[in-house]
Amino acid sequence: MTHAVSGKVVAISGASRGIGAAAAREFVALGAKVVLMARSRDAIVELAGEIGDAALAVPCDVARYWEVEAAYNAAVDTFGSLDVVINNAGVIEPVARIEEADADAWGQVIDINLKGTFNGARAALPHMAANGGTIIGISSGAATNALEGWSHYCSSKAAALMLTRCLHKEMADRGIRALGLSPGTVATQMQKEIKASGVNPVSALNWEDHIPPEWPAKALAWMCTADADEYLGGDISLRDEGVRKAVGLI
Repeated sequence: MTHAVSGKVVAISGASRGIGAAAAREFVALGAKVVLMARSRDAIVELAGEIGDAALAVPCDVARYWEVEAAYNAAVDTFGSLDVVINNAGVIEPVARIEEADADAWGQVIDINLKGTFNGARAALPHMAANGGTIIGISSGAATNALEGWSHYCSSKAAALMLTRCLHKEMADRGIRALGLSPGTVATQMQKEIKASGVNPVSALNWEDHIPPEWPAKALAWMCTADADEYLGGDISLRDEGVRKAVGLI
């Protein structure tokens, strides 16, 4: 049976590693074309080389609107459309208590995690105006749960969840599907940084407590289908056993 994303063009930010890279492989396996966006040029070029003609690598800093816009234009020029956006780029460093946080570093996390998500959605809308599309954010339990040392991350993820809700309210009737994936803790570089910080209970988790990035990748593909429509305008939690079952992980 042909998957809903077969023949679609999927732009993925933060595609150089972790969930982004796993998602790129998953979408291509299902018949999609992928646009790999990240600041790490060498990493996405290498991944595009591995994937082949179904991938386009575009170095991009999501905090800069014009770079996201240019990446999407390249996607349309190369593949003919833009159908799905995965706003996956996100950072958690530097972990710090508010009283010790560097103001500029705090703001840079907001630029990537929140403004980058806005840029990813805003720049996509003109390309999706005619045929609709799916815009997915990578959310977190931190969107609704305060954690020591994570004021920047919790604030950015809470705001990004509200952005998903606003996008749904404004654009659902125009065929734009907006939703977020809260994957839980995933075995990626970010978890290594969290572990090294030694701050709050998340840093105390063992490596084997984290799920592999292939799980959220499969969830993202499932979220592009009508089966996920009941979650539009909100977050899907991969900690939910019912969701894992629906995705095919159990």
